[in-house]
Amino acid sequence: MTGRARARSRGRARGQEAVAPGAQPTPSQEASRPVLPPPAEGEVVGRGRQKRAPGAMSAEAVLQISAGFQQVKIGERGGRRRDFHDAGIHTRQLMEHVKESKTGVSGSSIELRANFMRLLSRPQWALYQYHVDFKPPMESRRLRSALLFQHDEALGKARTFDGALLFLPHRLHNTETVLYSETRQGERVQITVTLTNELPPSSPVCLQFYNIIFRRILRMLNMQQIGRHYYNPDDPLNIPQHRLTIWPGFVTNILQYESSIMLCTDVSHKVLRSETVLDFMSTLKQHCGDQRFPDACTKELVGLIVLTKYNNKTYRIDDIAWDHTPNNTFKRGDTMISFKDYYKTQYGLEITDGNQVLLVSHVRRMGPAGAPPPGPALLVPEFCYLTGLTDKMRNDFNIMKDLAAHTRLTPEQRESRLNRFITNISKNAEAQNELSTWGLSFENKLLSLTGRVLPAERIIQGARMYEYNPWAADWSKEMRGLPLISSMPLESWLMFYTRRNGDVAHALLQTLNRVAGPMGIRMQRAVMIEYDDRQESLLRALQQNVGPGTQMAVVILPTNRKDKYDCVKKYLCVDCPTPSQCVVSRTLSRPQALMTVATKIALQMNCKMGGELWSIEIPLKQLMIVGIDCYHDTAAGKRSIGALVASLNQRMSRWFSKCVLQSRGQEIIDGLKVALKAALKAYWKYNNCLPSRIIVYRDGVGDGMLQSVVNYEVPQIMQSIKTMGEDYMPKVTVVVVKKRIASRFFARIDGKLSNPPPGTVVDTEVTRPEWYDFFIVSQAVRMGSICPTHYNVVFDSSGLKPDHMQRLTYKLCHMYYNWQGIVRVPAPCQYAHKLAFLVGQSIHKEPNINLDDFLYYL
Repeated sequence: MTGRARARSRGRARGQEAVAPGAQPTPSQEASRPVLPPPAEGEVVGRGRQKRAPGAMSAEAVLQISAGFQQVKIGERGGRRRDFHDAGIHTRQLMEHVKESKTGVSGSSIELRANFMRLLSRPQWALYQYHVDFKPPMESRRLRSALLFQHDEALGKARTFDGALLFLPHRLHNTETVLYSETRQGERVQITVTLTNELPPSSPVCLQFYNIIFRRILRMLNMQQIGRHYYNPDDPLNIPQHRLTIWPGFVTNILQYESSIMLCTDVSHKVLRSETVLDFMSTLKQHCGDQRFPDACTKELVGLIVLTKYNNKTYRIDDIAWDHTPNNTFKRGDTMISFKDYYKTQYGLEITDGNQVLLVSHVRRMGPAGAPPPGPALLVPEFCYLTGLTDKMRNDFNIMKDLAAHTRLTPEQRESRLNRFITNISKNAEAQNELSTWGLSFENKLLSLTGRVLPAERIIQGARMYEYNPWAADWSKEMRGLPLISSMPLESWLMFYTRRNGDVAHALLQTLNRVAGPMGIRMQRAVMIEYDDRQESLLRALQQNVGPGTQMAVVILPTNRKDKYDCVKKYLCVDCPTPSQCVVSRTLSRPQALMTVATKIALQMNCKMGGELWSIEIPLKQLMIVGIDCYHDTAAGKRSIGALVASLNQRMSRWFSKCVLQSRGQEIIDGLKVALKAALKAYWKYNNCLPSRIIVYRDGVGDGMLQSVVNYEVPQIMQSIKTMGEDYMPKVTVVVVKKRIASRFFARIDGKLSNPPPGTVVDTEVTRPEWYDFFIVSQAVRMGSICPTHYNVVFDSSGLKPDHMQRLTYKLCHMYYNWQGIVRVPAPCQYAHKLAFLVGQSIHKEPNINLDDFLYYL
């Protein structure tokens, strides 16, 4: 199986052609809103003050499930901030059975190393938090710091300032202190420093303060902040043949873990293109001519993310202001200033092309309390660098291979990079001085801990039961030639192909017949239908030939163009509900691989029609597993698609699937409540009883969204279950699944640092004391370092032992039918991801209800 096919089986996009997004309001339509230059680094938005009187937080407040940081938030940039680490959400204390212990016992122990470092010492004095105001407002954070730090005598040497909030280890004489500074241009600036809070050493807010200190350390190492992470522009990795530059960097956070406060740090990479937007526009203009340029430019640029190196901020291009150039003026304070002069005075940058049009970015942040949100930011193409990869680049094997050589680090390379980072901090005198000023010191080696490796599962297929190589986490060889649990006879089916692909279509048909027999699939000959290589012709062929009696439509596509694939899926998932299988002709072009490809296609076709491939032993009876994921559909007006997939039988081999489309700003669970009720009805229809135990795996929860899951989604799930009858009270568990995490684990095997084996569980040391959480490494990888999956049980009325919860979660990672091996998340999460992805990428409508009982989206 090719890497591209493997990625698609796990739910990644096909090659896409750029599509013009929905029309954005033009600058003239936006006239009612103020047009701003891009906000400078650290621009103060909002006051950042507490709503209550200063004072220490009570112990009771800390223990409240949604308390913690409600009282005070510290952020890097001032203004309103989201807590990306979901701190202060205490869920474990509400579950009696895990109050004492949340660790499992199954499996054999394994010595691991993790990318964490203990905090050895921290300050034992109270911290004083001040809000700092500048009059007139100063946009550059660097300038604000320079103006404030002119007052060493008043403030003292030990201080930290993030652009809006100042921390001092001592209290100033007055609650409000007014200072005066002067800029290099001789402008007098009034600085008001106001006490907003007093933090004892035990305050959870101090952790955020340590993070601010550490980010200052990163800046001392000449690292630049982009988004939430820091990168090193002085050590770029250039890939000149593809005009790409990679900035290496680090993700860091300091949090309270199980037994101590630790710094978690991981390697990160930022991919930048070596060309500015102005270079890109010039090349495009030469290529397509003046007449077609505006349309082509809008189509190519809108939706892209750009980096402005003068403040290392990223912006999304939402529109192009064709009637604006750098000579246009805007209001800054009480005076009008041109963009050209603004960049010269603010950043010392000269604009060379005075006729270039400006880019529009709708700034996604709120204005000061009570004020309207800021208008769009206008960016100068000459200073904007393209970031990330286009879909065309992602589909280029050579680009991805060259990128992987730099970014996919083996465990040894990753550990070496992290150790070098620790050494750089310890050797940097300025950084060490800063840490000692605040009484902070970190262990200078990575954390060692003990994990457990769960026993390998046995796969049940028909009457046979077999084991697989646990290190490979794959049983494609073992299942070859064995009959499936249940196979659907294929009697009335169609195969569509173009004239050019006639040979591969017939070769596929013959090979499918050969592989179907041993699997137990009875397959009649398909009706072969030729279509012209045009979208309208393909749609007409589908409309004329697919009828109510058609069990399966196989479409051989000449290329992986998205529009043709979308056309097939839209018609066969919405208008004429029929399971379908699309195959790109190139996949069938190698005769030596045709047997393997045909086997996978036959398995997929069988699943889509309701067949069952394999199962594993699940000891719990009357159990329903639910997977929830979501996808944000930018093409359909930024709607969210929520997908819910629920098991219908004991073997976890039959699934009910439902998808809902939500308008922007609506909670995803609002629509999924109806889907959960439909799933319970389907379970009743299949089993003549309702499940006595429901476990919901909620994927797609972003950083900082845990609060809404706990406070809003869990009650909604319970309410939905109640609608099945007042006396129906199943045991319910809700687990939040997170894949995008910074935690990494390494095992020393045969004297060499390697990835831990599949089935490795970590539930001590690096878990959070206030949560019932654990990590599982379920999959195997051939390249790079493995990324564990984090599971956080936020609600549990089942009383299921932690060991059983971990074992069940790992078992479910074996049940994804599109991959003959173990996947990263429980199967219902991966199914929900595939369904939401198909609807968001291709269909943009709710699929027909006749398909709800089938895995038609594999």
